[in-house]
Amino acid sequence: MRIIGNWLKPLAGLFILLAMFAAFLLLGREALPSPVSEETTEGVWYNVYFSQPDDPGSSSLHGGPDSALAQAIDEARYSVDVAVMRLDLWSLRDALLDADRRGVNIRVVVDSDNILDNEIQDLIDAGIPVVADRRESLMHHKFTVIDQLDVWSGSMNYTINGAYRNDNNLNHIRSSKLAQSYTREFEEMFMDDRFGALSEADTPYPRVNINGTDVEVYFSPDDGVLQRLLSLVAAAEESIEFLAFTFTSDPLAEALIARSAEGVRVRGVMERDQVNNSGGEFGNLVLAGLDLRIDANRNKMHHKVILIDGEIVVTGSYNFSRNAEEKNDENVLILHSDEITQQYLLEFERIYRAASK
Repeated sequence: MRIIGNWLKPLAGLFILLAMFAAFLLLGREALPSPVSEETTEGVWYNVYFSQPDDPGSSSLHGGPDSALAQAIDEARYSVDVAVMRLDLWSLRDALLDADRRGVNIRVVVDSDNILDNEIQDLIDAGIPVVADRRESLMHHKFTVIDQLDVWSGSMNYTINGAYRNDNNLNHIRSSKLAQSYTREFEEMFMDDRFGALSEADTPYPRVNINGTDVEVYFSPDDGVLQRLLSLVAAAEESIEFLAFTFTSDPLAEALIARSAEGVRVRGVMERDQVNNSGGEFGNLVLAGLDLRIDANRNKMHHKVILIDGEIVVTGSYNFSRNAEEKNDENVLILHSDEITQQYLLEFERIYRAASK
């Protein structure tokens, strides 16, 4: 009996692994984070703005995604909270200074590496409180909350390059509950001096339904972003498209390869300067037969986007890397909307067609 028992142990281990994988697939297909908070917002509650580096008009450094955000700041009545890795756009500096003079409460969090930039110093000189992370890991957020109602977030740093030379996205969502979640993240840094590994998993509304559309929000490194991305990839049935500035995540690469092997169409574009990074996944994905291309932008393809089955958008500041998962302060939006996904698919196709193999 002892011999038979020893022989059965490997099979038992294999059975457990298969059961765990099946449970993982089931989780990816059927489960969403809870709780769900229903919210009805009058008028247009969502807009996305894409930078247009190929447009000759971008050389004027006017009319980019920052223009919409600057106008929103101009219309702010009570408060503007900004958490951004870097800010050198005059449009946003001037809008923040004007709002401060109107009596709007302005607060800023920035990565320490960039606190000496002229535009940040202009804010400090005006008496606007600015907090820096003072840590080696990155305060990598790019979000603004206005009047506890409007959230602006995406891949775009508030810089000339971010708005006019790199490929980026900037999302505007009107939701008081989503704003509460972003404000909690902001105050964790601004008020509590909690950055990176000190962050707490205390998002008040991780999933909101706005006018019938599910919106999830995650903050890294405390909310387990990678696990959620893996579950979404595992649940994909027809297609996965992705745009990646940096891609060094082994688990995510393995998940994409697995779905491709099972017949899901996987296409991607990666930033040219990051392709040969140490630990990069470009070579592994190409060797596995995925349709992967190198971007054509002479500056940066800075998106961090995954599109699932033409129905789900993943976007935000989170690069597909271990640092983003474990060290940096990041945020991720997951939008369950065919209409919104189609807008991102147009952006993907634009970049994909121009890219090279």
